Amino acid sequence: MVMPQGATANHQLMGYDRSSTMFSPDGRLLQVEYAKKAVKQGTPSLGMVCKDGVFLLADRRILEKLMVGSSIEKVFQVDDHIAASATGFLMDGRVLIERAQLMAQQNRVTYDSPVDVLGLVKDIANFKQFFTQYGGARPFGVSLMTAGVNGKKSELFTSDVTGNYFSYYANAIGEDDGKIREKLREKYKHGMKIKEGVKLALEIFKEIKGNKFDLKKFELAYISNEIKKLTRLEGEEIKEL
Repeated sequence: MVMPQGATANHQLMGYDRSSTMFSPDGRLLQVEYAKKAVKQGTPSLGMVCKDGVFLLADRRILEKLMVGSSIEKVFQVDDHIAASATGFLMDGRVLIERAQLMAQQNRVTYDSPVDVLGLVKDIANFKQFFTQYGGARPFGVSLMTAGVNGKKSELFTSDVTGNYFSYYANAIGEDDGKIREKLREKYKHGMKIKEGVKLALEIFKEIKGNKFDLKKFELAYISNEIKKLTRLEGEEIKEL
């Protein structure tokens, strides 16, 4: 919805943009919308469900030559069979990932079984929603993409700053996510294997980034339906796949 130029100013003067719990007169939570914009500025991540598993591919955006590339983590291991990628404020993402890791550990200790992917996604989404409903704290400025295997079924979920979550065959979050999704709609095919999916994902990133594309800056995590163990590859290692 396009607002008159003066409407935004009026909202700010009246304080509607200072609280994540106060609705503006036209039914908007402005702090939540600002958090969404923060996610759009984060480095992109792409996830894809394939015939033989699921994977997450993320751009780490290493801008400083003196920085150790391996110290920048965009794809996190939650459990043996679950990986997650955060886009936006990574410090926010780290808090949510650690909560997910703890939940996965507690499930194994209590029930002696791996945590259900959907159940974990729901818990993290509910936790994010909490910070849009109660005062005294700002919303999490991060979107999470979670990939995992339940039984022999691969699953991919995305949750945004509001606490909404959806299941996808393929999706992207972060900078240029709209362009990436458009390419995925054109080129993604059901039945693709992980190797084919990763090749397609890299082609999409290369097409969008052009001369700025650098394989060394990418991080990959995939989980096969058979082994159900997360495998991580970085930079040139991805070529081996």
